[in-house]
Parts: sequence; C-alpha cells; structure tokens
Amino acid sequence: MTETVSSIKSLLKQIDDISDIRLLEWRTDSRLGVQTALKSWDKHYSKLRQQEEAFQERFSFERHYWHQGITYIAGIDEVGRGPLAGPVIAAAVILPSNFHNIDVIDSKQLSAKKREELYHIIIEQAVSIGVGVVDAATIDDINIYQAAKLAMTKAVKDLAPEPEVLLIDAMSLDIPITQESLIKGDTLSNSIGAASIIAKVTRDRLMTEYSVMYPGYGFANNAGYGTKEHLDGLKKRGITPIHRQSFQPVHDQL
Repeated sequence: MTETVSSIKSLLKQIDDISDIRLLEWRTDSRLGVQTALKSWDKHYSKLRQQEEAFQERFSFERHYWHQGITYIAGIDEVGRGPLAGPVIAAAVILPSNFHNIDVIDSKQLSAKKREELYHIIIEQAVSIGVGVVDAATIDDINIYQAAKLAMTKAVKDLAPEPEVLLIDAMSLDIPITQESLIKGDTLSNSIGAASIIAKVTRDRLMTEYSVMYPGYGFANNAGYGTKEHLDGLKKRGITPIHRQSFQPVHDQL
C-alpha cells in the first residue's frame, strides 16, 4: 500500500539520518507533495549539519586542553556593564567533554525563552557553575571595568572543583590559573557561551525582582538600561539604592 503524502511528511519529522533507506525510496516518488517535503527536509538537515559543525568548532579551545589530559576548563563571561541600575554579574561554567547542545552560544543571539530553556540544561549537565555578583555601590567605588573583573573572580572562586584553565571573554584575571582571553569569546567557546547564558538569565531574574521592589522604572523590561521608561521613572521617582550614581544621567539626579 502506497504511503500517503501526509504520512510521509510525519515520518520525515522523525528522521535525522541522511542514510535512512526510506529517503532513497521517497526520492523516486513522483508526487509533488513528497518531493516538496523532501526538499524541506534536506534544507532542515543541511542547517542542522552547519549548526553541528559550528558547535564542534566552538569546542576547539576546550578540546585543545582535553587532549592534554586537562579536565576542568572554565568558560567565564559577565553581563551588566552598560545598565544604569543593578549589579554586574559574572558566571563561570565547566562543561563536561560530552556536553552536546548545538544551541549554546552567546546569550545575546538567543531569545529570552531559549535562554531560559538552555539555562536549565546547563545547570543540569555542567560539572560546576559559579556566579559572582558586584552591586551598584561597589561599581561606583571601583569603576565598572574593575567591578566586572571582580565579579568574574568571584565566579571562578565559586567553582568546585577548582578549574585548571580559564577561557575568558575579553578579559584577564589576577588569578594564578592558566587562562586565555578571547575577543568575542562567547561566540568562540561553548563554555563561555554557557557562562553568558547563566549570567544573563541570573541577572534578568534579579532585575525582575527589583522591578517589584522599585516599580516605575521598568526594570523587568529594560534590565536597568537607560530606556525611555527608565529615564522617565528616574525623573519622576528619583534614584533607588540599586542605581549606579557614577553613571550619567543618574549622577545628574544627585
């Protein structure tokens, strides 16, 4: 009995191997609906292969050390340098060598929904995760660059086991551990990409909590960045304890 076009479409959704014998059979099917479905599958498969290759490439730095017998390689990234309010938060993540999720990359390239989904996967599968938080008052005291370094250092110290190598997004830390500073590292290393996701989700959740404590600034929507809603709130309600007083235009409200 000849399979219906609808049934073939359903079966194609379950196939992820190009060597599947059914694909060869269906390619000889003259029905337009079948050939259209196959073209769609081919396009989807090609995209997945490209994503898989890119994912494997983003493990090249980690693989370099794994091949030397080094196990604990931590990727480190931070979020929150630019906002007018809230802390800067860093995360450090040690992934196992068998970690596999092709969607893990720089958090800025992901939707909020996808970040939340990957956050739980990383939490569940990582060897270790460390988080470092530096508040607005400290940012004002030591400047945002030093605060970012401090948050990263705290995140590394929060790891157990202790990492043997650090892969850091565009930064170097005063820690006696072998490290590599990678420009745009969150797009080059899965470990740094995972850290960027952990840091981003952690900070967004915290800013959502702050939006309840300090309503009228839109913290849940703008994460503390200087949007119109935030600036309007600043003019009407003034400075909160989580505002960075050394940042313009917060400083103008003093």
